[in-house]
Amino acid sequence: MKWLVLGLVVVNLALWYVFQAGGGEKHAVASGSLPRVSSLKLPERSDGISKGYRCVRLGWFEAPDAAMSAGQNAGVPFLVKEGRHELAPLNWILIPFESFDLAREELERLQSLGGDEDAYIVASGEYRNAISLGLFESLSAAESVLAEKKRKNPDAVLAKFPRNRIGYALVFRVEAGAEIERLQAVEADTETKIEFVDRDACKGVASLGKSP
Repeated sequence: MKWLVLGLVVVNLALWYVFQAGGGEKHAVASGSLPRVSSLKLPERSDGISKGYRCVRLGWFEAPDAAMSAGQNAGVPFLVKEGRHELAPLNWILIPFESFDLAREELERLQSLGGDEDAYIVASGEYRNAISLGLFESLSAAESVLAEKKRKNPDAVLAKFPRNRIGYALVFRVEAGAEIERLQAVEADTETKIEFVDRDACKGVASLGKSP
């Protein structure tokens, strides 16, 4: 009988311990859930991470005014940065030549045959003195035209035409841990297609509405 009573006491103590541990864990999960940005209060933590800020850069915007508008609507410190970024290269049909005079003779011959009125001689760069016969976004279209051009001049080749453009990136500062929510809000508020998102140094992002 004594051992039965002792066993019941041990079981009760174990159940009490499990209940207390489970209740504490449930409280931690509830208190750690992500609040709405408008009511976000950073908890006190010894590591200091929650007290900091993060700066996020996203783009590209076609015009600085569009980036400024997105930043103002976000309601957080921001600035707008101008940047040059690469685009997918075009497919370039060329006939290489070592000298301008040889290229001019061939260009006159091709144009006399018809169909190459828009061709021109490249004035500088890696393909200087080459005859340009067209630029194409589609590789299959370029290869089809190349086959046709080779019937007039078998030296025609296909090269890559590098290109880039000027764009504007929005850099904004938010509380650590709120980056994703703010990004989603910015993306939902603009018609601009967001091509990239990355971290950025917070230098200069100190007040609302800064531009280059």
